[in-house]
Amino acid sequence: MADCVTSSQAFYKVIRSWASKKFMTGCVILLPIAVTFYITWWFIHFVDGFFSPIYKHLGINIFGLGFVTSITFIFIAGVFMSSWLGESLLSLGEWLIKKMPFISYIYSASKQISAAISPDQKSKAFKEVAIIRHPRIGEYAFGFITSTVTLHGSSGSEELNCVYVPSNHLYIGDVFLISSKDIIRPNLSVREGIEIVISGGMSVPQVLTTLDTQAIDIAGLENFTTPLVNGD
Repeated sequence: MADCVTSSQAFYKVIRSWASKKFMTGCVILLPIAVTFYITWWFIHFVDGFFSPIYKHLGINIFGLGFVTSITFIFIAGVFMSSWLGESLLSLGEWLIKKMPFISYIYSASKQISAAISPDQKSKAFKEVAIIRHPRIGEYAFGFITSTVTLHGSSGSEELNCVYVPSNHLYIGDVFLISSKDIIRPNLSVREGIEIVISGGMSVPQVLTTLDTQAIDIAGLENFTTPLVNGD
């Protein structure tokens, strides 16, 4: 009788463990799909809300018509603003906005974020992806080189790179002035760097290469004592 009870308990534990694993597997598979559909559905409703009230006022109730209109409007705006007339009107509008004390700061910050991911190479705020030692020795952080400055001192001049290290996605972060020789430049595009930051590091490749094609093993990055700089 005791053997029968023991066998039943063991069988129950096996079934419970199997069911638990399969349930978790289902959650792992379905969660990203559900989140993707939810965010997509929310985005469609959000964008659709810009023009749908106009159509409702006209008595036209077709779901998605406002979304299509919004996407078309954004596309036409992009084409128009790429022209000489559009750039002239945009410059005039920016000049007026910069005259407004509070609104000018909001617009400037928003424009810099948009410029960072702009497909127009001339307007990119993020020049390169950088890896720097931060915040302690043996720890590294992904950042973006935004500009280069020359520091003049009594001992001479030194070229420094302005590196922006996001601390909360792309909108909040720290700015560091770092010597060029202390920066590791991975062979990653700015778009790939942004994907790494937004994904919380999940999209980072296991092996990176610097711009001079020498491999960096992510797991053993702390073993590097001298960062490789392009051209060195």
